[in-house]
This record gives sequence, structure tokens and C-alpha cells, in this order.
Amino acid sequence: MDQEELERETLTYDVVVVGAGPAGLAAALELVRGTDDGSPPSVCVLEKGAAVGAHLISGAAIDPRGLNELLPDWADRGAPLRVSATEDSLRYLTPRRAVKLPTPPQMENRGNYVGSLGELGQWLAEQAEAAGVEIYPGFPAAEVLYDDNGAVCGVATPDMGRQPDGTPGPGFEPGVEVRARQTVFAEGAHGSLTQQVIGHFDLRADAQPQTYGLGLKEIWEVAPERHAPGRIDHTIGWPLDQFTYGGSFLYHLDDRRVAIGLVVGLDYENPYLSPFGEFQRFKTHPSIRPLLEGGRRIGYGARVLPEGGWQSLPRLSFPGGVLAGDAAGFVNVPRIKGIHTAIKSGMLAAEAVRAALEATRVEAEDLDRRVRESWLRDELYAVRNIRPAFRWGVLPGLAYSALDTYLLRGRAPWTLGHEPDHQSLRPAAQCRPKDDPKPDGVVTFDRTASVFLSGTNHEEGQPCHLVLQDADRLARVNWAIYAGPEVRYCPAAVYDYELDEAGQHRLRIDAINCLHCKACDIKDPTQNIRWVVPQGGDGPNYQGM
Repeated sequence: MDQEELERETLTYDVVVVGAGPAGLAAALELVRGTDDGSPPSVCVLEKGAAVGAHLISGAAIDPRGLNELLPDWADRGAPLRVSATEDSLRYLTPRRAVKLPTPPQMENRGNYVGSLGELGQWLAEQAEAAGVEIYPGFPAAEVLYDDNGAVCGVATPDMGRQPDGTPGPGFEPGVEVRARQTVFAEGAHGSLTQQVIGHFDLRADAQPQTYGLGLKEIWEVAPERHAPGRIDHTIGWPLDQFTYGGSFLYHLDDRRVAIGLVVGLDYENPYLSPFGEFQRFKTHPSIRPLLEGGRRIGYGARVLPEGGWQSLPRLSFPGGVLAGDAAGFVNVPRIKGIHTAIKSGMLAAEAVRAALEATRVEAEDLDRRVRESWLRDELYAVRNIRPAFRWGVLPGLAYSALDTYLLRGRAPWTLGHEPDHQSLRPAAQCRPKDDPKPDGVVTFDRTASVFLSGTNHEEGQPCHLVLQDADRLARVNWAIYAGPEVRYCPAAVYDYELDEAGQHRLRIDAINCLHCKACDIKDPTQNIRWVVPQGGDGPNYQGM
């Protein structure tokens, strides 16, 4: 193969957006529709999923505030917000009971909608393309490009057809360089390139560490008499222990569909805990199981979400680019919402990028100011202490939340901090093993059957996209000290241990099952596992999630 065949094709735009989620699409749409001289910048969006929406997953209870600002006529345009929220409930679960609690004001859903983030993403992509944005699904961004001055000048897609040893194989195709004056990183939570630029420019120097929750979700088709479109239920407590943050959601959509899920904070301590197992256990509760019995499970997926809040936002701009959406951490955890904040952050990113382009500046340096002067700051700052308060336990966390909400009203003269999630595990010898419920095929299932519903696929023969810095460290640390926690925290049966010829435990990685949730990259106790993008279009193929 000669040098000419190995050269990358280069595409050039004013702005390249990495990720076709609500933040990236809002940024792209905002960029092309408003300039002082009437000539919009050229904008393209790269999306690693095979189609827009294929990798999008959220609860999703949707506050339309961001959408109202982005596209005030969204209803006339046919946005897929068809089901208005009708009622809220919050319950505290014990193994047999469900105790109704007052619904905190930030959790009320009056004026909101329940729907699918994937469907919303597809619709937003249609609006953006109609406005002149070029969108390329199946084009993952795998590399950050820098110019001679150290500024970001675009991204590159991965080479296709490399063999596992990294050498070009039959049908090898080099990646594409997409060069731009500004790059918007909107990859979603814990994006791989976002983590690189945060480290490269030390964007977290003045911020708390980001912390995450792992959300697991199923879509069920339930019996008509049990379906109540617009109903929203949340629970806390069982099956999680008093020192594990998390809770459930249950949203009644249209067409007899119900979205049910469990979010588990990744700062949990017990290495024997399995978020997937706890989710299956949750569905056996006497207040939950009757809803699902006689129904049919039609979808499954998992994804991390940022829970650090206002104090964990990094600096948002750097030479040649900006951060937006979940990639930066714009989620209101007490409200259990992040779509409206993602859209708004994308719009503000677009404003800052446009100003930089017009002034021929390298950095969109006023993005942080724009965020501080917007309602994003008001909303996120007011609830900044609620999530970290739960490190004291569920009941103390609830007590502090009530104090902060009703008395302090978010104006406490302190800001609580975080610790990185990978530092929280205790040695297995100090913890009690937990047995996952055996799948009954009625309301509980195993990982393999669940992954099948996600449509996940990875082409065989490509290099593994789950990279180990030190394979031997897994046996010395992960297995010996923590009893192999990656076997349990992965929601997709990617990891397992087996004995080698010498009788030593070795990790087996079935990357073909990967849901791209990023839990392994976050929770691994020695930060030994690194998630990188696989080849174009691979991963889950979510429908209506």
C-alpha cells in the first residue's frame, strides 16, 4: 500500500460539531441562522451512531424551555412532544412497601412532556439540515487535530480496516480530517475527545471533579388498562442501600409504552454491587411488578449521565473550540433533567463561536460569561449542593435537600465538593457479596437478552475499542482486591474473568456487546480502562429511547 493511498481526505468548514445530540444540533442550528452580514458559517455535524438518534438515550421527561427558545414554533413544525405530563409521584421504597413523599418543587413536571430523546434528536436533525447544516452519521470523531500554535483545528475520523495489531488490512481506508476554525464538542457525558481537550488545556483547574450516575432503561408495552399517558413516577430507597445514591423513573408514553429505569450513582462503595442486577431487582417490587406483568419488553439501553452540577463545570472555551451539553456537565440532577439545559448550552456555545468567527479570534472566550449571565446559572447554582449531600446517606441527604430547598432556597454560603467516582470502591474483603435475582423471563432478564434488544453491533476484526493500559494490573488489583468489579458494573456483559493456562485470572473483553455507556472508563479503580471510538456506525441502534 503506497503513501498516496494512506493519505487522509480533508474537509474544511467554519465549524465542526462533534455529536448529534440536543446540544450539538442546537449549536449547529443556531450557528447557521443568524449572522450580522446574512452569510452563515459553513457547519457540519459528525455523529458516531449509524443514524441520528441511534446512540441517544434518556428518561425522558422534557422541559420545553430550551426548545421554546431554539424553535418557538416547534409544535407547528411537528416536534415529537406528543404526551404532556399529567401527574407526579415520589415514593420511598422498602422491600415490601412504597411510602408516598411530597414532591419537591424542582421535580414537578407541570408543563413538561414525556417522550423519546432519540426521536427528538432525529427531528432536530431534520430542522438543522433544512437550515443548511451538513450532518454525517456513522462518522465518529476519533482524534483531535491541533495547529502549529496549539489550537484545536478540527477532528479526524478513525481509519477503517485496521487489523487488531494496528496494521492496515484488506480494504483499509484512512480516516477523514475535518478541519474547522472552531470545533464544538457535544459528545455527551464523558466524551472521549472531550476528556482529551479538558486534560490538554487543563480546563478543570478551577472545577470540582465530575461525578456520574449510570442510567439503565427499558421500554415496555403494557396492558391498556395499566397505561396512563403522561403519568410520571419516581422512587428512591430500595433496592439500593442507604449509602448508594440513586433512584428510579417510570414514564407513561404513548402507544401503551412505558419507560422504566434505574439510575445508580457511580460513587458507590461495594464492588459487588451490580447496577443491572439492582435494576432487575427493582422491577420485582410489589408496587412495580403488576404494571409489567402481561406486558412485553421492547427496548433496553444504558448510559452514564453527569451528576457533578454547577461546581463541576470545566472552563467551556479554549483555543479553537468549546464544550456544550452533557460533555461539559449541564444536567440538573435534582430535577432529573438535562435536555433543556443541553439545548440552551448549545445555543450559547453557538453565540460565542459566531462572535469569535466574526472577530477572527481563536478562542470563543466569552462563553463562560454567557453561561453565567443566563438562566443556566440560576437553575444549576440553586441546586448545586443537593446531589453531594447524599454522600452522607439517603436520609441525611433528604433532610439536607429539604433544608436547602425550602429554607436556604439554594443560597447557602457554601458549595459542597465531590471526589472522583473511581476512588470510592472499598476492598471486596470489607464488603458483603450481593446476589442478582435470577431471570424469570417475565419481568427480569439477563444481560445477554437485554443487549439483544439494544441492537448493538460491532464489526468483528477491528481493534478493540476498550483499551487496557496494563493488562496485568487487572489480576493484581481489580481481581485480587476488588473481586473484578467491571464484571458487575458493566450493563452489557462486556467483561468476564477466566483462568489462563497458568491458573491466573485474566480479563476477557467482549467488545461486541458494548453499549458505549462509558461506565468502565469512569469506574475502573486504577483508571486502567480507556474507551475509544470504534469504527463508524458501530454500537447500539436504539429505537425510540
